[in-house]
Parts: sequence; structure tokens; C-alpha cells
Amino acid sequence: MKNLQQVIYALEKNNDLVRIKTEVDPYLQVAAIQRRIFRAKGPAILFEKVKNSPFPMLGNLFGTRQRLNFIFSKTLKTVETLFKLKLSPFEVLKSPTKLSKLPKIFLTTIPKTVSTGPILAQKIKISQLPALVSWPLDGGPYITLPQVYTENPLKPGYFHSNLGMYRVQLKGNNYILNEEVGLHYQIHRGIGVHHKNALDKGEPLWVNIFIGGPPAMTLAAIMPLPEGISELLFAGVLAGHRIKMIKQKENLPISAEADFCLCGYIDGLKPEGPFGDHLGYYSLKHDFPVLKITRVYAKKNAIWPFTTVGRPPQEDTIFGEFIHDLTKDLVPQVFTGVKQIHAVDAAGVHPLLLAVGRESYVPFAAEKIPQEILTQAMSLLGQTQTALSKYLLIVGEENIDVKNIPQFFDYFLSRIDLKRDLHFITRTTMDTLDYTGISLNQGSKLVAAACGSKKRKLGLKQDFLEIKWPAGIFQPMFFAPGIGILGWQKHTLPKDTQDKTLVTLGKILYNIPKIEKFPLLVITDDPLFTAANWENFLWITFTRSDPATDIYGIDEYYKCKHWGAKKAILIDARLKSYHAPPLEEDPETINTIKEIMFKEKLGKYFE
Repeated sequence: MKNLQQVIYALEKNNDLVRIKTEVDPYLQVAAIQRRIFRAKGPAILFEKVKNSPFPMLGNLFGTRQRLNFIFSKTLKTVETLFKLKLSPFEVLKSPTKLSKLPKIFLTTIPKTVSTGPILAQKIKISQLPALVSWPLDGGPYITLPQVYTENPLKPGYFHSNLGMYRVQLKGNNYILNEEVGLHYQIHRGIGVHHKNALDKGEPLWVNIFIGGPPAMTLAAIMPLPEGISELLFAGVLAGHRIKMIKQKENLPISAEADFCLCGYIDGLKPEGPFGDHLGYYSLKHDFPVLKITRVYAKKNAIWPFTTVGRPPQEDTIFGEFIHDLTKDLVPQVFTGVKQIHAVDAAGVHPLLLAVGRESYVPFAAEKIPQEILTQAMSLLGQTQTALSKYLLIVGEENIDVKNIPQFFDYFLSRIDLKRDLHFITRTTMDTLDYTGISLNQGSKLVAAACGSKKRKLGLKQDFLEIKWPAGIFQPMFFAPGIGILGWQKHTLPKDTQDKTLVTLGKILYNIPKIEKFPLLVITDDPLFTAANWENFLWITFTRSDPATDIYGIDEYYKCKHWGAKKAILIDARLKSYHAPPLEEDPETINTIKEIMFKEKLGKYFE
């Protein structure tokens, strides 16, 4: 499909889109409605009347796998063929019908340069755009599905371009209205290379931000392609046709079928944020590049697509699953020996990566210990988006299903040697959105590896109930075999500081019978909430802890700079005073949208 108008027509014909005719405020209301319809696996939503904007808003477009598959139904097999070629050219050669498609595939990767297009229909101001504010503490309205296009100043042109999805703040803080917007890009993003090259040359980095247009452009903007491979070229394959780009006399080309385009250049830094982010917390106000706006275009009958991010699962969860399924067969090619990986969405993606590898370094050994899988772990932390992982748990059993999280933890906890198999990387680069570390973009990582025979029989609920817990612990909860959850006093310490009370607790617990049956004990503010389900457990444990700061041992020790624990580890997953606040909805907004949704006969989607 070449544009959003075609998508809407097709979805409506397929009874997979609803129109909301009541005027809805883009301040909190639109996002709150979208989140509820997404959670209910409902249809795409077209808000026809948007307060203070002439442009309708389209939400939940990618809210189900069925809808994603429908939108790209004509090109998915083509994309799979391309990945098959990367995986093994011989597999493609076995099928002449697939081979015959390859010239066409490669042709669609090359953008088609045109002199004009629908996007140039009108020039508008930023103040006319829908001012989407998703969460109460957001610093202003944001573009949440932008396609940020840049070219390498050292090698201009399509083939060295970058198309990324980096959030854009339209108003608020001290941005000059209609003249500036905030451009927040995190570490390990392709635009960073372009920006550095521009700074080295003493030139501004020109940027075009597309919104809407071919849905393939939106998906391409979030594809984790290797550095140096243009997402724009991949968009053509996914779209099934050459992407039309309007050549400008000055600056960058413009996506001809985009609904909106903001043109400008990066000039200095300004405070950006806060913003309710995909970890389930706000990312706070920090200095990020500011984009000086030169022009804003909109096509006739333009539609503003949007999404809401927040604690998973959200719409970007569907994106992640879709991309994982497309690329899973490439994992062994990118990471030698790695069989499966799972960036756990419930834990916010980057905080927790599970992996299954091959352990074959000493196949004749009587007892397998982690060796090859440690090499694979370093590879995972050294390239692509997996480099942002904070906790990497890797096992050397190829029959484990990495998506089956209870099975994975059971295997992992019963085999890990806590004295030997915990490997910390301290004072290193972290995900920009993770506030558990010692400063912005800085914290620690943990590689925990397990293989070989069982080291322990994991404790069950009856074992847990028989433990006599010391004073200070409240609401001890059994969660899963080998995993317990313990309440502890409120955290009040500054960053980069260990809690001496938990060091002492580790020593006390060492002498308690059966404690060795529970190698993982998690300290939280709210054990009942944490223990309610796997989603809560993963979110609390891995988004509220920094490995080096927040892991304690029962009984911990150091030897030749290696840290280990003799019986179990404690992960301090309490909310710290320096953490960003978790996302909470505005009660008044919920009452208002309830009326709107029932009026529009969408009450079945309201929770």
C-alpha cells in the first residue's frame, strides 16, 4: 500500500477500522482511548475531529499481528525470500520461482526520484499539527511515529542514508513555537554517526521528518539493520515498489507520499522531555539536539498517525514480535553459535535479554561449564541493538525454548554456579532510557551463564513457607521454583551506593535452612504486586535494578576481582529515589473517555 489513505480504505473494507466522530482532545484523551482499544486487540481508530487541529489522527494501526500481516500481505513472502538469500543463497537456488523474483526485489530497493508529489500540496505551521500528549507529566506534545531521515555528510545520497524512529517534541520547555522542535535520539543509533560527521565538517546536519505515507516507511524506520545499510532501501522491498522521493534543489529529498514533512537542521542543544517511555517510566528532562525548522509540508487530506508508548505490552510490542519473526533465522549468522535470543518485552526489552547458545569448546569434558557461551555473550553485547542489554542470561542447551520464560528460568537457576558464573561489566554504556545506573547512559551489565548438569533442586512453595525469615522482611512470597520475593524498607540512598542493610541481610540468610533452594530472591516495595504474574515480576525485577549496584550475595565474596555468592543472590528491585517515576493515568481523563467511548459504541473496549 502506497499511502495511509489506501490503508484506511482497505482496513475499513475489511471491517478492521472504526471512526470516532466525537471531538477528542489530543491532550491525554486520544492516547487513553488508543491504549484501551489496543489492550482489547481492537481495530484501528480514526479520530475524525481533533481538538485544535484540522487533521484527523489514526491510532492502533499496527495494534495486532493480523493487521500487520494484512497491511504487508503482498510483500511478506518477498521479504522472507530476501532474508533467505542472506541466510543461505543455496536455499534460494533450490526454488527457481523464488530466484526469478530476485531482480524485481533488488529493483524495488532503489528509491525513485521524482520532481513533485502529494506532500507538497500545502505549507503549514507546527501549531496546526495534532498536539499529542500521552501521559500527564509529558513535557509537551510529541510525534510518536516519526520517520527521521538523514544522509551521511561524507557520503550523501540514498545508499548511505538513515531512516530512524527518534521521538520529536513539538512544543514545550523553551522551544520557539513553529521554529524549533526537540530531536531525542539515543545512543547506538545511525543518526549519531551522521551528526558526528557533520560536526567534524563544521556543518549543520540537515534532517527531514516524515509522518505517515507508505506504512513500509514506518516499519523500516524501526528495523534493526546493520550499520551502513539504508532503511530506505529496505522500505522499498517491504512496500513492494520503489519509494518515491522528491529531489530538492537544496537539502534533503522528501518522501512524496508522506502525509507530513518537517524540514530543518540541527543547531545546538536544548532541554527535551519528560516523556512517558516504553520501559513504563518517564524519561526525564535532558539536553538533546534542537531542530531549526525551515518548512513544514502536508498533503491534501493528510492524516496524522500516532502510537502511545508505556509499560509493555503496547503497540511497539507488536512491531517487535513482527521483526523478531522476520529475522530470527538470521541470528546464527550474525552471532556465531547463538541459536535463539529473546529481548524480553515485559521487562522493557533492553533490560533483559535471554539467549540460548552452543557449548562445544570441550565436548569430551565430563562436566560442561560455560565457555563458548561466554564468547557468544560478548558478541551479543558487542553489536546491533543487543549491545544495549543490561542483564544477559545465556544457557548452553539447544532444546530450550527461549520464549518459554518459566522453562528458561527453571533450567537457568537449577544449573548456574553462583560462585563462578556471574560476570559483571561495570561503569559502561547503558540505554539512555534506563535510570537505574550511576548517571545518564552509564551503569553496569551482567552476563550470567549456565550449562551442564543440575547444581541444585529448586525450592517449591512448601519449602518457601517453611523458611523462618528474619526481622525486617515483610510479605515474603513464593513466586516460582527457586524464586522468592521479599519486602524490605523503603530505599533512601543516593546513586552509586550499595545498601549495607542488604549486605547484612545476605550474611544473616546464609545460616537459614533451605535458603540454597532459592538462588534468586528479589527485594521489592510491593511483594504482592511483584508476585502477581510473570509480567509484573520481570518488569519490577529488571527495570528497577542495576546489576553492580543492586545485586547482593548470600554469602558474597571476592576472589581475584571476581564476585560470587555461595548460596543465592538478592536483587534489590525497590523503586529508588533517583529513578524516574512510573507512568500513571489521569483519573479525570479516564472518566471523560469513558463517556466518549460508550457514546461511540466502543464501550466493550473500556476497562
